Amino acid sequence: MESATNMPFTVLIPARLASTRLPNKPLADIGGAPMVVRVAQRAQLSRAVRVVVATDSQEVMAQCKNFGIDSVLTGQAHASGSDRLAEACNLLGLPDDAVVVNVQGDEPLIDVALINAVAQLLNERPDCAMSTAAHAVQSLEDYLNPNVVKVVLDARHTAMYFSRAPVPHARDHAEQIWWDAPGSLPKPLRHVGIYGYRAHFLKSFPHLTPAPQELLESLEQLRALWHGHKIAVHITEKSPGMGVDTPADLLAARQMFARLRPSI
Repeated sequence: MESATNMPFTVLIPARLASTRLPNKPLADIGGAPMVVRVAQRAQLSRAVRVVVATDSQEVMAQCKNFGIDSVLTGQAHASGSDRLAEACNLLGLPDDAVVVNVQGDEPLIDVALINAVAQLLNERPDCAMSTAAHAVQSLEDYLNPNVVKVVLDARHTAMYFSRAPVPHARDHAEQIWWDAPGSLPKPLRHVGIYGYRAHFLKSFPHLTPAPQELLESLEQLRALWHGHKIAVHITEKSPGMGVDTPADLLAARQMFARLRPSI
């Protein structure tokens, strides 16, 4: 019988061609290859048995084929990446007990060890339908930033809540005092947008009613918690690789890729 650390998993990478802030983002060139290809190439360095791009674009599929990357064509009406990956699970015929890791299509420098850790954690937590990751928030500015999603955990590192608000909140201390208190309290945790799923749960996710908190916070993972599903959280010491959302991000990613290319 395979150990939990060696059980197979599949990486799925959602790639939607339309983007308001960075048009045709999956096809943006990074070091001579489209960004989504660079993401897939990083994922192929993990222990995944298969890496597949799930896209709504024939052009993305053609570029993936040019670079030897597997892809599958999904519908264009999906409201979220999770919906797209649910369709991909069915198109690929993944069994219900398969573990799927959702690697975002705009992280060309994602930490390979993080992919493995999220998959391994889900294998080790049969009580959980999902897994994800977090790391300590590094500044008060990030703690207060609504674009930085925070997560609160229980004693087993299972998610209790995700929020854009500064949580947990110290009732008896001003935020700056609480932040600077030397070693008295753990740092709050920043959620990292990588997910592991059991395939049967991922296939059912689009059929779950959106949660009130999900609609308020614009955080899809709250739907799972609302319906009673558990999410295990891996704590990483490293910040994740940069995501690419804007032209400035793309320029920075190209520069970083050029510097790191000999070692990646």
